[in-house]
Amino acid sequence: MSKRSYVEEALSDWMRGNGPDTDVVISSRIRIARNLSGHPFPLLATTQQANEVMEQLTSVPESGKLSEHGQFETIKLSQLSELERRVLVEKHLISPNLANESRCGAVILSENEAVSIMVNEEDHLRIQCLYPGFQVKEAWGLANRIDDIFEGVTDYAFDERRGYLTSCPTNVGTGIRSSVMMHLPGLVLTQQINRILSAVTQVGLAVRGIYGEGSEALGNLFQISNQITLGQSEGEIIENLHGVVRQIIEHERAARQRLLDESRVRLEDRVFRSYGILSNAMIMDTNEASQRLSDVRLGIDLGLIRNVTPQVMNEMMVLTQPGFLQQVFREKMTPEQRDIRRAELIRKQLQRKTDHGGV
Repeated sequence: MSKRSYVEEALSDWMRGNGPDTDVVISSRIRIARNLSGHPFPLLATTQQANEVMEQLTSVPESGKLSEHGQFETIKLSQLSELERRVLVEKHLISPNLANESRCGAVILSENEAVSIMVNEEDHLRIQCLYPGFQVKEAWGLANRIDDIFEGVTDYAFDERRGYLTSCPTNVGTGIRSSVMMHLPGLVLTQQINRILSAVTQVGLAVRGIYGEGSEALGNLFQISNQITLGQSEGEIIENLHGVVRQIIEHERAARQRLLDESRVRLEDRVFRSYGILSNAMIMDTNEASQRLSDVRLGIDLGLIRNVTPQVMNEMMVLTQPGFLQQVFREKMTPEQRDIRRAELIRKQLQRKTDHGGV
């Protein structure tokens, strides 16, 4: 797969598949942070030292040691334009931090983009595995196997008492971040979201926006992840997240049913009003597009809207982001131009899907 494919296709192959509980859980992710022993961490490394680490880690897929998990391609961030790096962030294939590291950063991507291995981000190595729906245990299994491959050919920075050593103290220990991306419009509309999320933080989990720490929850999308990596085993971390997410899924479905039972006409009006605006608007900013797409996605999941699939909504959530818009239309745009193009793209996408049948 070429670099061009990674930055031009909005929907990763892994997102085209179905997973359990996809009406509420968009995706499950495991991220493992590791550093190499005897090398300064990226924040303190010179360019030469960072390049040595990059060459060592990128030699692993080149040696064929990852071949049992598919084909992989290494992309150095210096080979990408600023726009292309932004597109990879919008697809969740690299972090915003790595996007800013064009000097000695790299990403090793699997062909289906389910595996993204970041080099010289905040840590030397960050292994990320993504699955559709609620499959956090499956994502952990794959991430663990890939981690074993790297650990078999490198020497990790490890302390017998503290565990794996990382740049940020909050990652010391297992080095694992287990997270799910959840679509929670029912809890937002029934005004239960603050109570639920407050309870989540009290059991050691964090709530963030769609791009992780410091980002906002656009389109009723919330990222739920573990905060504690020290003093718990990997299994305990996974099980804790799994149990809490299962409860949130139940609360969200109950909230959606309550909306149907008590405010069906208002709910239908909201869903179809957003569908109508998306189908006809001439200008639309990112925040409004995210909210309207969330409404339509809710309508699809509740069976109010037919002949438009959740995957189409997932695709448009990526396509309408600022970087991808400019990539699709191959032009640098002002914010107002992006708003016009965003509306145009959504109109065309919805028209294409409904040409084959009604709403």
